[in-house]
Amino acid sequence: MIKAFHDFTYYAYQWLLVSGVRLVGAIIILLIGLKLIKFLGTRIRSRMSQRELHSSLQPFFISLSITSLYILLLILVLITIGIPINEFTTILSGATVAIGLALSGTFQNFAGGVLILLLKPFELDDSILAQGQEGKVTSIQIFYTVLLSPDNKTIIIPNGKLFNEVIVNYTRQGKRRLDFEVKLGYYVDVDQAKQIMTDAVNAIPGVIKNPAIRVGIIGLEVDCIRYAVNIWVNPADFLTVKIALQEKIIKDLKAGGIRLLGT
Repeated sequence: MIKAFHDFTYYAYQWLLVSGVRLVGAIIILLIGLKLIKFLGTRIRSRMSQRELHSSLQPFFISLSITSLYILLLILVLITIGIPINEFTTILSGATVAIGLALSGTFQNFAGGVLILLLKPFELDDSILAQGQEGKVTSIQIFYTVLLSPDNKTIIIPNGKLFNEVIVNYTRQGKRRLDFEVKLGYYVDVDQAKQIMTDAVNAIPGVIKNPAIRVGIIGLEVDCIRYAVNIWVNPADFLTVKIALQEKIIKDLKAGGIRLLGT
């Protein structure tokens, strides 16, 4: 019994000489690391709030930064104790690859969302055309973007597809050109037709006068002359002005005795 106790104390003493110092060092590194991560976390949150970064991205970058610091601290503690991390990193790498393959579509949407929020090809309340869908941007999330169509439909587009395709932003420039064509016969007096259409445009609310209104002949066909009307409007007024303008021009042409083709 005494010999067994003596052997135990001997081996415990040897272990303390070999591994005890490492263990104490690892504990000290762990405690200092935790304090340091807490301090850095506070600084990161403060810097993020001062930067012009979308509110949806701030929690992600803060969480990513702090999680990375915890992983580095864990690896440092394991190395200090003397635990081999080769197998650990191999397993972690394999798991990362497997998870990445399983969630490739999700990661693509996530990456697209981050890029959209950082590069800002469009913002909230912008009117855009993307993926064959047109509408006003009502929400930009990490994985998807929500549009509200002119006929009040909610359209949800994955950010991976959205960012990798052409995006037409109708709002970015502050105004949008509205083009309208009228086909009239060769028997119509050109100056009269142009004057009627110009007066009709000037009578429509919401038309921007600068750049100037443009009304003129855009093409000659076998059986008709094509007149073009180019005006500028605010993006939000585009559809309203278009409907009102078409109705006004048709009515005023008929009132002026100009017969439209097909009538």
